[in-house]
Amino acid sequence: MKSMNAKAMVLVIAICLFSFCSHAQNTTLPMPKFTGDQKILIVYLSRTNNTKAIAEIIRKNTGGDVVAIELLKPYPQDYKTTVAQVEHENETGYLPPLKTKIDSMGKYDVIFVGFPTWGMQLPPPMKSFLHQYNLSGKTIIPFNTNAGYGIGSTFQTVKSLCPNSKVLEGFTMKGGIERDGQLLVIKGDYQIQAEADVKKWLAKLPITSNNGR
Repeated sequence: MKSMNAKAMVLVIAICLFSFCSHAQNTTLPMPKFTGDQKILIVYLSRTNNTKAIAEIIRKNTGGDVVAIELLKPYPQDYKTTVAQVEHENETGYLPPLKTKIDSMGKYDVIFVGFPTWGMQLPPPMKSFLHQYNLSGKTIIPFNTNAGYGIGSTFQTVKSLCPNSKVLEGFTMKGGIERDGQLLVIKGDYQIQAEADVKKWLAKLPITSNNGR
């Protein structure tokens, strides 16, 4: 009788361990990744080419189409003059007209939007882009470079300007410091680090196919 009880106890423990292990395996399953039937657009604004460098890394890993945002009237080359102009645009809510036109926005399922942090805010040209197009039902993914002060309110502004879109976790890393004459820094060893960081970020994004949304 004692032998039968002992065997029964061992069986119960084995079943519990199997159930626990199965549960643990389920909770560590990888999130869905990019699928071949998605159309991906990568739109970016870049003054020092650091955000452009991140956009190219994303393109390399997703196969998306890349479009640079250009203004009808570009900002001045002088840094201080540009800062003053951007401050005025933010204060007044002015949206600078874009030279960039995307005629087939409707075909894209996933849109990466990249930009630097300007005055701890989303740059006015990116606000123009998000106002100009109907992005309802699309998946929006922000990415950012900054001078070391972080994203500020940029990611939150993207969410507020895309209320009918699915906005996913963004990516950010330190870029150049134009004020100090430090322009493109995402190159060489730092670019290798950026590529590794971008790949880790992309791998975590819960992207499913268009049919699964």
